[in-house]
Amino acid sequence: MNEFDRRLYHYELPPEQIAYQPAEQRDASRLMLLDRDVAPLGEGGGVSHHRFHDFVDLLPPRSLLVMNDARVVPARVYCRKPTGGRVELFWLAPLDDGLARCTVRASRRPGVGARLRTERGDHEVVLVRDEGAGRFGVRFPEGVDPYRFLSEVGEVPLPPYIRRAAEAYDGERYQTVYATRPGAVAAPTAGLHFTTSLLARLGAAGHEAVTVTLYVGPGTFKPVEVDDVREHEMEGERYVINTEAAVAISSAKATGRPIVAVGTTSVRVLESVADAEGHVQAGEGLAEAYILPGHRFRVVDHLLTNFHLPSSTLLMLISALAGRERVVSAYQTAVAEGYRFYSYGDAMFIRGPFDGHGGHT
Repeated sequence: MNEFDRRLYHYELPPEQIAYQPAEQRDASRLMLLDRDVAPLGEGGGVSHHRFHDFVDLLPPRSLLVMNDARVVPARVYCRKPTGGRVELFWLAPLDDGLARCTVRASRRPGVGARLRTERGDHEVVLVRDEGAGRFGVRFPEGVDPYRFLSEVGEVPLPPYIRRAAEAYDGERYQTVYATRPGAVAAPTAGLHFTTSLLARLGAAGHEAVTVTLYVGPGTFKPVEVDDVREHEMEGERYVINTEAAVAISSAKATGRPIVAVGTTSVRVLESVADAEGHVQAGEGLAEAYILPGHRFRVVDHLLTNFHLPSSTLLMLISALAGRERVVSAYQTAVAEGYRFYSYGDAMFIRGPFDGHGGHT
């Protein structure tokens, strides 16, 4: 088998290890440290076990952390047809002509021109344009800020593997403490473990943090259904990099400071926009990188991430950074040790190797 065979990225996970609820305290979740420069690769090689509040002590000196500050919007909106039939709108992104792109799901999907009433608030929305694949341009009530509208009528869009209805506490817990830019439909989950006090400890220990924005879309959950993973089609996701972050990242790269991506979403932004020397420019656009084994990382040295679904693009991304065999071995250890998986689950810190000059050994 070659490195691009989907079967190589499968692992067995007992259903009871899927985290359906967040940890009682954000930084009390478990943290697996995976050291990439520790041999042998065998069972347990390079792996040690911690709590997330230990994270600061595990970082290389003077690390620059790059975090995704996207804020999850209450993207799932339930409506009724004039006949009474239920329709689910799932907000995806704003469109330039004042519409919102939404997926539309119903037992009998309505078409262009359909007028729907929201179950919460009893507002009218109109399907204006059919974009194909179950997606429509939807007009919300005129003169209403779309994010404020969603906050009034929508629900938190928990991932499909969390098999329960969203609760009130999800509005706060399925959100990082530093989320400021609304527009994502899924949380950058590696950041869910941080608390304000832990962020303060980072600064006191000589580390620095900057934020970029990747508006996480539904494509993050799109399953890989082709045998050769290179044939999978990734959706682009909107990103924004401000000047402060671009300068800090480029300076860190030039001076050899370790760059720690907080989450695969931060990796995707950085590796989509960096030049050959690892420098990034301020701006916005679509992050379109599809990161597979063989990718040459231009910016990211270390990665904090959660545990991902079998045969997913995110599992392939971390395999590109740490090596597939090492990652699969670490996942087997995590299953055996009873770690909690997926969005509300535990974390992994992939550290090193680092040559002290901004690159990998």
